[in-house]
Amino acid sequence: MSGNKSREQRIIRASWNSIIGNAFLSVIKITAGFLSGSMALVADGVDSASDIITSLITLITARIISKPPDLKYPYGYEKADTIASKLLAFIIFFAGAQLAISTIQRLISGQKPEIPAMFAIIVACVSIIGKQFLAYYLTRVGKNSDSEMLKTNARNMQSDVVISSSVLMGLVFTHILNLPILDLITALAVSVWIMYVAIRIIIKSSYSLMDRIDDPAIYKSIANAVACVPGAFNPHRIRARKMAHFYVIDLDIEVDGSLSLFQAHEITHEIENNIKAQIPNIYDVIVHVEPLGDDSSNEVYGVSGKDLQK
Repeated sequence: MSGNKSREQRIIRASWNSIIGNAFLSVIKITAGFLSGSMALVADGVDSASDIITSLITLITARIISKPPDLKYPYGYEKADTIASKLLAFIIFFAGAQLAISTIQRLISGQKPEIPAMFAIIVACVSIIGKQFLAYYLTRVGKNSDSEMLKTNARNMQSDVVISSSVLMGLVFTHILNLPILDLITALAVSVWIMYVAIRIIIKSSYSLMDRIDDPAIYKSIANAVACVPGAFNPHRIRARKMAHFYVIDLDIEVDGSLSLFQAHEITHEIENNIKAQIPNIYDVIVHVEPLGDDSSNEVYGVSGKDLQK
């Protein structure tokens, strides 16, 4: 439990730092965007403002996932991490869609845009440096705490670096070519990129909710852990699913039917310890014992040790 508490504190601290950093960047970009007349810089600032909301959601979720299991949620609250990632993605997508709509309205209005002031370029450079630092920081903390929320937020920050770089290039070329419409085109491109990143996050978070395992090699590790235990045979109906950064493992094994209950119990304990030694972040291991030679041909769920040998 102390490890979970420490993980929660790291996530909360990272979320607060993200809120403060994004609040600063959002204010200077939106203010500078309006003062300089750069719609692209305003769009970049609005994107940073949406990042404040995502960090607040991360902060709230960090407290939820720290709650111990109860009767309603016997597996605990760790899945809230994945649900929060999906919610963050929807917010990011909504921000991108709003930017796209407002930019398109400006493009078709026929109103002649003005060349943005030069100081907008300086603010865009500050944004790139700030976002790159936040992306690096959240990626490091997200990996260390194995938090999908923070890693999602870090990917969002990394995409913001691309956004701010695009805004900078748009501003530079706007001044070089004396074409103020380039600023609006850049703003539209930024909004499309934001929506694209959001869709990718939605797809990835859906994998976790559907219990997809990104690295099937985990099944070989489980089968190898069983093979190392004398008296354990035919691991089958192996199933693994992630609950935030934890794994829940279910499997069936066969043992000699003449063994005592105590002996069979000792074998399952040894298998459980082997699995925990080979695979990090195990939440629980459930081993079902069957007599040797039991017909399991009709069992359609999970992975069989025989399948891994093909």
